[in-house]
Amino acid sequence: MRRRSGFWPTEHTEYTEESDMNKSEDGALMSWQIPSLAAELEPVLRARIDGKTKPLGALGRLEELALRVGLMQGTTEPRLEKGTVLVFAGDHGLAAEGVSPYPAEVTAQMVLNFLAGGAAINVFARQHGLALEVVDAGVAAELPAHPSLVAAKVRAGTRNALHEEALTDEEVEECLQRGHEIVDTLARDGVDAVLFGEMGIGNTSAAALLMSALLEVPIEECVGRGAGHDDDGLLRKRTTLAAVRARHADVRGPREALRAFGGCEIAMMTGAMLAAAERRMVIVNDGFIVSAALLCAARIEPRVLDYVVCAHGSAEQAHARLLAALGLRPLLDLGLRLGEGTGAALAWPLLMSACGFLREMATFESAGVSERAEGVSA
Repeated sequence: MRRRSGFWPTEHTEYTEESDMNKSEDGALMSWQIPSLAAELEPVLRARIDGKTKPLGALGRLEELALRVGLMQGTTEPRLEKGTVLVFAGDHGLAAEGVSPYPAEVTAQMVLNFLAGGAAINVFARQHGLALEVVDAGVAAELPAHPSLVAAKVRAGTRNALHEEALTDEEVEECLQRGHEIVDTLARDGVDAVLFGEMGIGNTSAAALLMSALLEVPIEECVGRGAGHDDDGLLRKRTTLAAVRARHADVRGPREALRAFGGCEIAMMTGAMLAAAERRMVIVNDGFIVSAALLCAARIEPRVLDYVVCAHGSAEQAHARLLAALGLRPLLDLGLRLGEGTGAALAWPLLMSACGFLREMATFESAGVSERAEGVSA
């Protein structure tokens, strides 16, 4: 592989399904060791937050966010100094069935747009001082070398899940491993937060299929308009995905679901999320497709959810249900449905503000401001 030179859960999520870690007959599956949150710091962090020059709870969810990032990082003075947007790109064989209103060629074209700096995520990343890297996880085209391109292609697009499994077991493991390696490299470079994004024609279909299989929800309840289907296109998409789901009706576990439905970018995000949680990095979740990868990651190791900030709720109709199943509460609700990590980038200033007030805001004592008198109503 070549690389250049619930905001969080409302409570810790425990799934009834047994984790599929270390279930391979040949013993080759990756496993992850995700540390617990630094729960011993919670009383100190709460006292620091409550001691700032403000009424108790006056900063609302920013106070929750500051607390959580402190618990993630294991410090009473959390800071986010180096955030990176990772946009994972891959093609899907299922796109041949007309599940997207756009042709498959758009995936590679949009990757070139990212590398040229012309997409919405480029604008938002520049605005907020975020590094941006594009990961070729499985684009069905040869892409030119570029300083911001991570060449990690496992295969040139997945197979058509309507007719066969999208990936092999070996390809799923390779995607997980490469996602892990990408985050390892970022961690060595001092990155402390990863904002996840994606690009891939047909990937809302893969996400819907993953959601249906792993949550055991009827496929029709998981399918939305994706990149903008009209009513006829939406009907065709629902009909096709119902046939795909029926073909792979017995799929239950996360690796099995990734094998059946793909794609490379979703599987690679899954490995990257698990690796980020291992290193106490903040995971900034984006829209429906990224959330499907997070669902896979949480079914492999539920503790990954402890390190997630849920940026936004997208307009894709199944996203709210998926977030609820993960126990996640979004920071923003702007009606976005673009992907690319745009919602994650837009939420980034809120994380910075949460850490900033906890570190820099004066306390009642240091500012010489009188605290609220006991027994006196506001």
